[in-house]
Amino acid sequence: MRYWVVIPAAGAGRRFGGALPKQHWPLAGSTVLEQALRPFTSDPRCVAVALALDSVALADAALCSRLPARVMTVAGGAERPDSVLSGLNALAPQSGAPERESPRDSDWVLVHDAARPCLSAQDLERLLVTGAAHPQGALLAAPVADTLKSAGADGCCAGTVEREALWCALTPQMFRYGALRAALGAARAAGRTPTDEAQAMEWQGVRALLVHAADSNIKITNRADLALAEAILADRGKGEVP
Repeated sequence: MRYWVVIPAAGAGRRFGGALPKQHWPLAGSTVLEQALRPFTSDPRCVAVALALDSVALADAALCSRLPARVMTVAGGAERPDSVLSGLNALAPQSGAPERESPRDSDWVLVHDAARPCLSAQDLERLLVTGAAHPQGALLAAPVADTLKSAGADGCCAGTVEREALWCALTPQMFRYGALRAALGAARAAGRTPTDEAQAMEWQGVRALLVHAADSNIKITNRADLALAEAILADRGKGEVP
């Protein structure tokens, strides 16, 4: 199979703090963002990656020079779905560049968080193989392991939430190019902001397959996560995704 990738990387990461957005922090000899790109740029089945950046990163010549040839940079938006839609539109056929290969509506497109640098080759392969067999799309996910509590207005426990059917949504999330582009466009037209691509598809009646992630696929949200990601990547081979 072949597939396309969109990575929204225009967020400021305000919870992380610091002089740089979290996706641009050093990690395992490169940056969080470059580690997030690596599983796809090293896979010959990936045709191209649309990387949505903020204006500062777009103007960073050093960053852009390090990106592989299959990565095209585009201007991101104020919210995640804006950046994903910008990336999808950039992949679409362009009248001024008819020689450039572009996705068909039926092609698979994967959306991956720029702050998830630890996607393993095994989990990517599992998603591609299992997801391709499901007509409506799929996403990597992990069953909730902790006991969940609901809270009252006073901040005290109001009850225990049954967790058997609950999963944490991860990325990549994998959908047909045309369907995802239409779903995000419909959400924007309706003034709705999905928290992930699967929710935008849910609003269109799509039930994506949950593919169990077997390996660590953490999202960088604070400084401690950087040390954990460094250890995970080192354990896989001195920072190289297997």
